[in-house]
Amino acid sequence: MACFVRISPPSSSCSLPGHGHASTSTSISRLKGGLLQCCVLPRGAGAGAYGSQYSDVIPAAAALGLPPPPSSSGRLRIFSGTANPTLAQEVACYLGMELGRVKIKRFADGELYVQLQESVRGCDVFLVQPTCPPANENLMELLIMIDACRRASAKTITAVVPYFGYARADRKMRGGRESIAAKLVANLITEAGAHRVLACDLHSGQSIGYFDIPVDHVYGQPVILDYLASKTICPDEVVVVSPDVGGVARARAFAKKLSDAPLAIVDKRRQGHNQSEVVHLIGDVRGKVAVMVDDMIDTAGTVSQGAELLHREGARAVYACSTHAVLSPPAGGRLSSGLFQEVIVTNTVPVMHHRSFPQLTVLSVANLLGETIWRVHDDCSVSSIFQ
Repeated sequence: MACFVRISPPSSSCSLPGHGHASTSTSISRLKGGLLQCCVLPRGAGAGAYGSQYSDVIPAAAALGLPPPPSSSGRLRIFSGTANPTLAQEVACYLGMELGRVKIKRFADGELYVQLQESVRGCDVFLVQPTCPPANENLMELLIMIDACRRASAKTITAVVPYFGYARADRKMRGGRESIAAKLVANLITEAGAHRVLACDLHSGQSIGYFDIPVDHVYGQPVILDYLASKTICPDEVVVVSPDVGGVARARAFAKKLSDAPLAIVDKRRQGHNQSEVVHLIGDVRGKVAVMVDDMIDTAGTVSQGAELLHREGARAVYACSTHAVLSPPAGGRLSSGLFQEVIVTNTVPVMHHRSFPQLTVLSVANLLGETIWRVHDDCSVSSIFQ
């Protein structure tokens, strides 16, 4: 049973530029056998350039008046690539650590250079680098960072990939002669020298099987659910909507945790890449608050067409919830057109200033990733975070 505890904001040593501090609460927090099992979920609101932001981070042990966990020092190292350094800094802050020093630069011809600025010999190294746009640049940077750690005699190397690019290319769909790029990227990460992968909300569960190394698959749902619980919405008025048939399992799991809300499905026919056409709605949304759930929002064609259909079917308000905010053009215009009451995403992908809009709310998954890293390092259960 989840236990909600009010705790004080983080100390100034954990503050980040542009991030205000307000009240924060912990969720799924419990002590068992002297081991802190805690997933701290964000609640503190700070006004920022990305619409509403919820990104305050609490070091778990310090917040509850306990001594620092063993992983806050010693043989644990965390390094960040250039894809999402703010998220990596928040993860390190949660663990009460400093990010490892690394030099990353690009030569005039575009080639990458990576040099670790501290010893990692015999250490458990975690490299935080989502393969978000520009996907090829960030993927290559991750591979070179893994290789640098391997050649520096790291004991274990874990690729922390909050957003796994190329995950949608997971099967042949149009008569063959297509690349299964998700498998190719999995092979590249493995061959570069990674011992483990930590990923958040993969596009499809079968992608885990593409890796020949262990994969810890975590979910952003608890962060979004915790935020929705703070909204003044009557549970009886909520219906969870899957934007397509492929996302029904995800939406069903979300609805079960959202007071076992009813489920509706948007029947969609995809005409091509980033192109879809809504056919009809399965389920009743008249007079309800519709919460659309998907793993990512790219061009926002799917969710915006689904929102138009939901309004035609009588939905009182529409919320869009997604873990990965890729937000490729023209997503901003579609999401800010008045169809959505609020668009709730996480910071697995950095949301740039020019892509923000008033309805956008960004939640932080730093505490979730930090707790998972701590458990992997200490050989503790990861799945119990979500129980």
